Amino acid sequence: MDIERATIQWRKSSKSGHGSNNCIEVGTSSTFEGILVRDSKDRTGPTLTFERSAWRNFLEFATSPSGDIAQDPI
Repeated sequence: MDIERATIQWRKSSKSGHGSNNCIEVGTSSTFEGILVRDSKDRTGPTLTFERSAWRNFLEFATSPSGDIAQDPI
């Protein structure tokens, strides 16, 4: 997978606070169909990639009231 770095639009959570680097950044690109994730403390480091459906499932799980991995039947 070859993603043109110049096309990636990175976003950091508004809940991470101003000046805080203890967060992840989520990126999208016009040259890649998925979601990119990186550590805000190491912006030139490794980038994780997810299919949009997998990212959507993760967000639904993480924001659900029962988002307890021990309770998840998967």
